[in-house]
Amino acid sequence: MQCSPAGAHADQGRLIATGGASSIDGAAGGGITPWAVLAGYGEKGEWGTDVFATHIDLKDYKLDVVGMAAAYDNRIEVSYAHQRFDLGSLVSKLHLPDDSLSQDIFGVKVRLFGDLIYDYLPQVSLGLEYKHQNDFLIPSLVGAKRDADTDAYLTASRLFMGAAFGYNLVVNGGVRYSRANEMGLLGFGGDRRDSRSVLKESSIAVLFNPRWALGVEYREKPDNLSFSGESDWTDLFLGYFPSKHLSFVLAYARLGQIATLDNQNGTYLSVQGSF
Repeated sequence: MQCSPAGAHADQGRLIATGGASSIDGAAGGGITPWAVLAGYGEKGEWGTDVFATHIDLKDYKLDVVGMAAAYDNRIEVSYAHQRFDLGSLVSKLHLPDDSLSQDIFGVKVRLFGDLIYDYLPQVSLGLEYKHQNDFLIPSLVGAKRDADTDAYLTASRLFMGAAFGYNLVVNGGVRYSRANEMGLLGFGGDRRDSRSVLKESSIAVLFNPRWALGVEYREKPDNLSFSGESDWTDLFLGYFPSKHLSFVLAYARLGQIATLDNQNGTYLSVQGSF
């Protein structure tokens, strides 16, 4: 996406790729972090909708996510995601009673002020995510305190035209208030700490073509359970937006230690349709 608006495919509403992708929590944004942008490409008085499917293939685990998000008036977004976490080799190593964990996430995000491009202030949004862990036996055995909780996050996003050697640059930063263990798949709170933590999230992407983006993300994690450390997450992603109705994100994800197993790094693929 070049710095010239005429070269940025702005002929019909918001610029292509500025709706972002779908995060694994369901909200619009990056892959592992939400952004302040809202789902779809709807503007004032219009609806925008995304549906998506994501697969993450790690050394010992697999995560599959499906979901959708809808936004109205470029002001408010509601979202839903269902996550299924395949425990893989951990089942036999620890003789676990279940071979997977799952949770449902219901989200709402409100744009408070600003705009991604056309304002002096960055676009700033506030979000809430209600998470319900559906298979609580294993999380309870390792020290989790509850099977449901609510995350809150505040995030700001800005697109800087021509800021990266003539290419557009998207910068996002936010904070999350949460006690979710591995996003909530291992329940909420723990024997080490049961209070919520303020956690940092950030991402940066270069739009080096009207339809291509390359970037990195970071998501800080709490460490509530004594049975296993919880690593912060990072990824390097490549996004392809052939049209405003379809996008693909391919990433290399470094998720560190998950449930006692180290070096959980692997591939991330997400496909999104927008309407």
